[in-house]
Amino acid sequence: MSDQEQKYRQRYVDLITDEEARKRFMIRSKALGSIRGFMVEHGFLEVETPMLHPIPGGANAKPFVTHHNALDQEMFLRIAPELYLKRLIVGGFERVFEINRSFRNEGISVRHNPEFTMMEFYAAYWNHHDLMDFTEAVLRHAARVATGSASLTYAGREVHLDKPFARLSVKQSLVVHAGLTEVEAGDATVLRARILALGEQAPAHWKLAELQFGLFEAAVEDKLWDPTFIIDYPVEVSPLARASDADPTITERFELFITGREYANGFSELNDAEDQAARFLAQAENKAAGDEEAMYYDGDFIRALEVGMPPTGGCGIGIDRLMMLLTDSASIRDVILFPALRREA
Repeated sequence: MSDQEQKYRQRYVDLITDEEARKRFMIRSKALGSIRGFMVEHGFLEVETPMLHPIPGGANAKPFVTHHNALDQEMFLRIAPELYLKRLIVGGFERVFEINRSFRNEGISVRHNPEFTMMEFYAAYWNHHDLMDFTEAVLRHAARVATGSASLTYAGREVHLDKPFARLSVKQSLVVHAGLTEVEAGDATVLRARILALGEQAPAHWKLAELQFGLFEAAVEDKLWDPTFIIDYPVEVSPLARASDADPTITERFELFITGREYANGFSELNDAEDQAARFLAQAENKAAGDEEAMYYDGDFIRALEVGMPPTGGCGIGIDRLMMLLTDSASIRDVILFPALRREA
């Protein structure tokens, strides 16, 4: 078949006629098997948590909404398994992971499918530095097992997972990749002007850390081809992450970017029940003001934190995007057997 949409709609024919299509999904299976094995070898317990949630949480995203007839209550397809996995840390399982589907009622693009596969893992007594080291090792291992090498080619350019991943703060990334000086990267007026000049929004209430993050998203993110951890995210955009002891305006959070795309998001978890409750309330206020992606207030999760969660690190890895990288695929639809499509006329 030459029609790409028909390949997606009739995957059974695509697999029959295109050896490369079959190879992509064999690599996907091999990579997933290698990740599971790697996690178990490092003492992680694989678990399954609910996909139907009474309260959506764990990420800033718009959920799918449904109704449970017997309970006569609104339910939500999960946007992330995070809050349930952290409840298991409270319950005494010190290392847990889950590879499964999450759902977000948002746009469809070459990077986004409303139903997608993610791995989240949590380890008691780990911080964000431990998580970065481990995430780097997981991806390197998966690449070697699935493709035979951690030195890859994507869209005609080399990508080296076999070299140490770079680590930059949001502010440092503006100097390295957006051409700002150290002074300019710390000047709110300069940052706001640069964001507006790029045609992006810079709300009046944004403070310095938010402006730095806003310019990062507008001017830096798509330039991060080589594996790069971006760290020191502002508290305002990290409602579940632990604040830094050195600077309470930022969190012990990172995101991993490769080929100009986010592949992973992790942080030292917030385990202070009062602080978490205050951040949930701030998110609830944002939701009441019209932010459909803001989080709900989850009282039971606050209760779990009151029982006591040890210092913990947690990370989510986008499995579909990783498979795009490992198979040199331009679209997320190429690595999902049956992607979401508009109904045929």
